[in-house]
Amino acid sequence: MNRKKILLVDDADTILMMEKMILGKGGFDLIIAKDGQEAVTKAVSEKPDLILMDVNMPKMNGFEACQKIRAHEATKLIPIIMVTTRGEMESRESGFENGCNDYVTKPINGLELMSKVKTYLVDLK
Repeated sequence: MNRKKILLVDDADTILMMEKMILGKGGFDLIIAKDGQEAVTKAVSEKPDLILMDVNMPKMNGFEACQKIRAHEATKLIPIIMVTTRGEMESRESGFENGCNDYVTKPINGLELMSKVKTYLVDLK
């Protein structure tokens, strides 16, 4: 069975560490990007099965990165879950308008995150 590849995008080391701890138990291959620009580059080169992306990041925010990933032929169908402190309705609407598939607010609930990850990866097994 092929291991599923997840791209984790966040500029905060503590959040990346938490996501690695939660998802590490699931047997996934994890790739890291520290800003939106690096996320777009790694999405194209690595072709992950799923992307978890923050909104507030340097160089390019998560909404812009989401748009660029959706615009690229090789990455347009990769599911994207926004993982952010911006849980207000306007922010959620912006996330969906820019192409994200789902939304998780921080602080991260490990069970919620793992459940959403499995939802998007179950059809790929």
